[in-house]
Amino acid sequence: MAERDAYAPGTFSWVELAAADQRGAKEFYTALFGWDAEDRPVADDVVYSMMSLHGRHVAAIAPQPERQRAAGAPPMWNSFVTVESADAALDRAVELGGSAHAPAFDVFDAGRMAVVQDPQGAYFELWEPRGHRGAGLVNAPGALTWNELRTSDLDGAGAFYAALFGWRGDPFEGSPEPYVSLRNGDADAGGLCALGPREPTPHWLVYFGCADVGEALARAVGLGARKLHDPIEIGVGTVAQLLDPQGAAFALFAGRFDD
Repeated sequence: MAERDAYAPGTFSWVELAAADQRGAKEFYTALFGWDAEDRPVADDVVYSMMSLHGRHVAAIAPQPERQRAAGAPPMWNSFVTVESADAALDRAVELGGSAHAPAFDVFDAGRMAVVQDPQGAYFELWEPRGHRGAGLVNAPGALTWNELRTSDLDGAGAFYAALFGWRGDPFEGSPEPYVSLRNGDADAGGLCALGPREPTPHWLVYFGCADVGEALARAVGLGARKLHDPIEIGVGTVAQLLDPQGAAFALFAGRFDD
């Protein structure tokens, strides 16, 4: 179990589910991972649900923006990368061929953020921390363990993120399909692999830890999730990918957890 109070720039530090049914999403993930919910009012009749495990924040569940819902976008997990300046990082992303969803904006006193779409179409968030540093617990059962880009252009995506965050790509030896481990200095930053045949658009996939993938997968399916494949051994552990009851993609990991 790894507790965190701060994150170096270029590190994934937070994940947030944009849910069509916020209450239903909280019930599902609470039953799956044992999370506790703290609802924080952010507007009239709107709350931002901070999800905790062992007293530490691990993720958030928020209502899906109406514009996304009207456009037919499925609920999705959003991945946040810590940066020194959301405005400067957004400008740099656009220079490199990315798209700005909107100008950077303040999130109360928690921080400043921006939403970026990379050149291949995957969305991610830039996070300039103030009051909220990110997840207080990672790399543990029920907590964020990995962020993986599923993309249509490995070389192009790798070049974009290297120029934006300084990430280095190292091929993962022994993988049956091309897989790149992304490094932020001496630390892991995430992974990079090809978009699967049943995945319509590039996206960042969020992995949560568990003690046993088979057991967690069966429990998730019993709660209304849809299994996308059986557990797969990857050397360092076991993984499985699934869709939650509202269609948001996420993955499970059991194996060696880094500190």
